[in-house]
Amino acid sequence: MASKKKQSPVALYIILLVTVTIILLVRHFHIKNFHIIAPEVLYTSGQPRGLDYTRLLYKYHIATIINVRSASEHREKNWHNEEITWVRNNGVKYIELPIEKADYFPNKETQDQFLAIMADKNNLPVLLHGSGGEKRVPMLTAVWLIKDEGYTVKEAAKVVEEINDDRKITEAEMRFITQLTN
Repeated sequence: MASKKKQSPVALYIILLVTVTIILLVRHFHIKNFHIIAPEVLYTSGQPRGLDYTRLLYKYHIATIINVRSASEHREKNWHNEEITWVRNNGVKYIELPIEKADYFPNKETQDQFLAIMADKNNLPVLLHGSGGEKRVPMLTAVWLIKDEGYTVKEAAKVVEEINDDRKITEAEMRFITQLTN
């Protein structure tokens, strides 16, 4: 009769510890909704946190972070203090271009400011982010793609859908993107 082998509680503990460590490392190196729009020029994402900032600096050489959150959102989960401290310690420019969460279409002034930032080569590459990077960020990205990069409405809409994790563009978003060609 074959004897059953008892599993060591120490071995199970080590396996559990290694698994948890791997999960935490993957989480720390995963930037929410990260997209490469134009390599070495423009990247988009949701809110970076923790080691995401280090990855952005060393892997993508981010020179400027543009945050589209409004001032009322700065008190959420202490992300603002973490971001401000990190950019100061690492020589990265930090610019706020607030777009209200409810009406996520950037106004003409915000569009012009963003285009001016993107036109200055000293600011590149840029990381454009919001909380989730799924509404305000793609609309501002469409502004740059159409007005500076010569994208068609259809090409810009495709990029917006990619940033939105392939969510179809709403009618209001399509109207906004279409009016950018005027």
